[in-house]
Amino acid sequence: MLVVEDEEDLAEGLRVGLSRAGYAVDVAGTCARAGDLLAVNEYDLMLLDINLPDGDGFALCRALRDGSLVTPGDNDVRVLMLTARGRVDDRVRGLDEGADDYLVKPFALAELQARIRALLRRDTNGGSAVLRVGDVVLDQPRHTATRAGARLPLTPKEFGVLEYLMLRPEHVVSSEELLEHVWDANADPFTQTVRVTVGTLRRKLGEGSIETVVGRGYRLRVPA
Repeated sequence: MLVVEDEEDLAEGLRVGLSRAGYAVDVAGTCARAGDLLAVNEYDLMLLDINLPDGDGFALCRALRDGSLVTPGDNDVRVLMLTARGRVDDRVRGLDEGADDYLVKPFALAELQARIRALLRRDTNGGSAVLRVGDVVLDQPRHTATRAGARLPLTPKEFGVLEYLMLRPEHVVSSEELLEHVWDANADPFTQTVRVTVGTLRRKLGEGSIETVVGRGYRLRVPA
């Protein structure tokens, strides 16, 4: 996800807190920097402040929605506005400009994470916070995963990879796509970290659980 926030302490607090929850987080302190990152990275969600040094979040959200801000993918990034402007007309304007949700500062990190989970599971898995593929069950709010009732001891990155694959069962997901959505912008695109993480996850799930499709990527194949 992308955090667009010019208050450095808050931005760093969000980056650390959300990274600990297993999210890949990039940070931008201006509209210009956010535009640069949005132009090259396919984000799942953006946390967007309204008052920024070189513009406002309303305009950035509008540019994202109307296509004037060219981005990779299909422009379906969710937008959650975070701002101290809590008047009804500000909330209405934010939603009308294309935001999916609006949270007024100050806020509790737990509530923010719940709203993030709700936004990210829209149009997937019927809106459920618990993912099920075969006998693998992943509980997003509790950040736990089991297979056949046995707890899987996953690292944050293994959890992120499994979650991404479970949201796309039977689909082939490339290494580049996993690197884009599970790691942050500082990840080396030439690293073997995706292959290594998928390998350790496969061993924990059991051989045959994740299929390697040569030249294309990986597919989750968990029998019922």
